[in-house]
Amino acid sequence: MSKSTNTPQTLAQKLIAKAAGRSHVAVGDIVNCQVDLAMFHDSSGPRRLKPMLEELGAEIWDKSRVVLVMDHYVPERDDDSRRIVRIAREWAVEQKLPHVYDSLGICHVVLPQKGHLKPGMFCVGGDSHSPTGGALGTYMFGVGSTEMLGVVVTGQLWVRVPKTFLMRWNNRLQPGVTAKDMMLHMIGRFGMNGGEYQAIEFCGDAVKALSMQERMTMSNMSAEMGSQVGLIEPDQVTRDWLATTGAKDVQIEGWHTDQGAEAVTHEFDAATLVPQVAAPHSPANTKSVGEFKNTPIQVAYIGACTGAKLEDLRAAAQVLRGQQLPAGVRLMVAPASLQDQAQAESEGVMQTLRQSGAEVLPTSCGACSGYGGSIPDGANVIATTARNFKGRMGSATAQVYLASPYTVAASALHGSISDPREVLA
Repeated sequence: MSKSTNTPQTLAQKLIAKAAGRSHVAVGDIVNCQVDLAMFHDSSGPRRLKPMLEELGAEIWDKSRVVLVMDHYVPERDDDSRRIVRIAREWAVEQKLPHVYDSLGICHVVLPQKGHLKPGMFCVGGDSHSPTGGALGTYMFGVGSTEMLGVVVTGQLWVRVPKTFLMRWNNRLQPGVTAKDMMLHMIGRFGMNGGEYQAIEFCGDAVKALSMQERMTMSNMSAEMGSQVGLIEPDQVTRDWLATTGAKDVQIEGWHTDQGAEAVTHEFDAATLVPQVAAPHSPANTKSVGEFKNTPIQVAYIGACTGAKLEDLRAAAQVLRGQQLPAGVRLMVAPASLQDQAQAESEGVMQTLRQSGAEVLPTSCGACSGYGGSIPDGANVIATTARNFKGRMGSATAQVYLASPYTVAASALHGSISDPREVLA
């Protein structure tokens, strides 16, 4: 049990304590938490929850706290996808769900853009990249269908309070180096299991200097480090970004890790970080971009919640502006949300990408989740996605490398893995 109300607390502990209705919690405590919001999508939600709820004769505890996003099997391309999406749409109507986002983009981007996440909340998602919410100071993590059933019926979930690892990034990133590079570097260093049950908090001057969308990339990929959550202390950047979603009276005060709180700290120098690339078939196979120089590329993919938000599209366009892709290289761009795509259109970003030879795909999870048949067999692929497991993008014989939008665009331009700083210079 926790020792004293005066015990310094980490951000993770404070968020869990609030959800548990307690003044404080200690690492290892098992507490029952009230869930502020549950999100699931067409793949993880209705087709699995509907039959279980019917078997139990149970109902949703609070429909206003449930969000359904159609993003995995849209646009429907075959009978199976049509069946899955039909189940989701019909169930949404049947249940009169008030928050349904159909084909507007990827859940981890649409959810915060629609103003559902705020500092201090405790949320769950039916997807492993749900820790994206940590960028907003929300304790959010992924759960399986059985756990989600319990949440949907009771509005509660028990958790064991994790140990916090502070990833402190000092100084500032160089131009052409991004949050994606920071994450690949950390995954390469610590591996995908993280060593123990943990909460990761990203901090330091380099993290404070990041935009909200870059912070979302960091929190998103905490999943690849084996962490339950990837938290970032909310600040004025958080408040300003939430204001664009219509959120008012956002409280950021108090949501920080106290001095002297129990945590393990790792230090990094952002100024010395160079672009990173993860080789097949794991995000942990990460080295500096120079280690892969001249590796031929046939396909470049700018997509996914990790790598196709507005700022990612802008980064790719910055590299490709006025340039033409070489013969034999296919560049596919799948914006992360319709909102981001519309803004990119208005700025001329999408026109730049198209003029360079890019093919624009639907706004959905697409090839990142192995859907859509976009990745040819046997190809060398460089992608902005979060994972490059064998067969993850559909083809079991494709060799998938992971990198930032800058690096993916530069590699597409040269037909081989390239350092984007050379193009930007």
